[in-house]
Amino acid sequence: MKLKRKLAHPASSIQLTTITAPMSLVTEQIKTIRTNINYAMVGQPLKTIMVTSAIQGEGKSTISGNLAVEYAKKGLQVLLVDADLRRPTIHQTFGVDNQWGLSSWLSGQLADINDAIHPVFDHLFVMPSGPKPPNPAELLASDKLTDFLTVATRKLDLVIVDAPPVLPVTDARILASQVDGTVLVVRQNFVEKLAVQQAVDALKGARTHLLGAVLNGVDTKTYGYGDGYYDTDTN
Repeated sequence: MKLKRKLAHPASSIQLTTITAPMSLVTEQIKTIRTNINYAMVGQPLKTIMVTSAIQGEGKSTISGNLAVEYAKKGLQVLLVDADLRRPTIHQTFGVDNQWGLSSWLSGQLADINDAIHPVFDHLFVMPSGPKPPNPAELLASDKLTDFLTVATRKLDLVIVDAPPVLPVTDARILASQVDGTVLVVRQNFVEKLAVQQAVDALKGARTHLLGAVLNGVDTKTYGYGDGYYDTDTN
């Protein structure tokens, strides 16, 4: 996979381990997540995946970014969309301009959507969030998002949506009904069980297909193997 842009802006805490350490235990775990997602949807079309969490800081952007890289490594044409219009990170991680993005398109400020989509690696494209709008939930609930996802899935193999956390705002619940499946990231020893259950109930209420949960921040040394799994600050 050829690097086309500078990785990881210093302000970003997201680690693209699948690029910087392709033989690491963390990368192997990302591959396992990818495989399990594929098994979860055997016999069913999977063109759009949303990655979210119950609260902020559980690692959903780290998982979505690394998943996008791994799917692209397999030769799929992948678009990673930063739909976290309130606290975006994808533009920093992949070193792309955030002047135009999803919010620009949804608010009608962009004539050509291609101006908001950046090729970053072979087979991998990134759509940043764009400028922070005053009405994120309303934009995400618009018909323009539905139309965009419909067109994107016709041209690409997979769209991965990095969504805001479920509990603080309604954005993720709005997005959940627009995608084929949702992955919930849960950070060990960080989020309360009640919050996780509330997030699951909210996603089910939005009638999304919950593909499963990713337990993040696990110290694998406890099990006598490896150097730890995502024991860094993540978004």
